[in-house]
This record gives sequence, C-alpha cells and structure tokens, in this order.
Amino acid sequence: MSGARIGTGGGPANVATGVPLLDHLLTELASAGRFELTLEMEPDDAEAEVDGAGKALGGAVGPLLEPGAHGAATLPHDEALATVVLERSGRPLVVANVDLTGVGGLGSDLAARFLGALAQEAGLTIHVRLVEGEETDHVLTAIFKALGVALSRAATPGSAGADPGSGQTS
Repeated sequence: MSGARIGTGGGPANVATGVPLLDHLLTELASAGRFELTLEMEPDDAEAEVDGAGKALGGAVGPLLEPGAHGAATLPHDEALATVVLERSGRPLVVANVDLTGVGGLGSDLAARFLGALAQEAGLTIHVRLVEGEETDHVLTAIFKALGVALSRAATPGSAGADPGSGQTS
C-alpha cells in the first residue's frame, strides 16, 4: 500500500520509497523538521516512485498548512548551505537557482520531480536557493533539511501571519 502519514513534534521516520537516496533525504527532512513520518510506496519504476512520494508527502502535509501559511529555513550539510522558502499559495510552483538535472542517480532530476509533485499536491510555492555547495549528496541533503524545517515552520498554527525569516508574527 502506498501513502504517507505525518505528525508534528518529532518521532521516528519510516520511509520506503524504493529509491535509497530519496529514503535518506526524506529521513533527513523528517529529522530536521521534527516530523514523525511514515511514507511507503508500491514498487514501480524509480521516476514513478519519486513522483508518488512527492504526492504522498504533499497529501499528508497539506492538511497541516493553513492557506497562506509560510516558512523558511537555511541549513547546512558539510560544505553545502541551502535556503528553502515556501508558502501554501494554492499556486504550485518550484523555483531554484541550482541546476539539479541528473542528480540523485536517476535519468531525470530526483529533486525537481519530488519537489514538483510535493508542490502540486500541497498547493505550495517553493523557492530553493543554494548558497554554497559542490558535493551533490551534500547539496541535496542541505536542501531537504531546509525543506523539513520550512514545512515545520509553515505547519505552526498562525504561520500565515508570520515573517518567514524571523518566525515572528506580523
């Protein structure tokens, strides 16, 4: 059975997408965002598993986000530093300043496919900025950690009126 469950407040991550790198990245997302995450995908080709995982997480996290909720985070992983800013805008979009084409061991872009499916399912506008980083695995880990924290901040009640950079309400 495919699907995802997510809870706030921390807890274990149980992720089985069929794509080991994505499993690792989603575990990092859950840990950094202090989410309890269960996400399992039916075996399929890698691209379908990545799309399915993005849709499943979007479907699970969407109900935690108020319309207009937003969050932002900048996190490191070794030499890589990434910023993710997102808003539940109802206008799905992913914008990035980093070319992630071909990373992740797929013929296509693991990160872009996953983020696109997540944005579409949850109605998110997601901006990804790579501040620094050379090693592909470190860049992806920094992005997914920042995504986890940004989602966590967006899931905080009242985040629709918060300044995403400071965590303070406006």
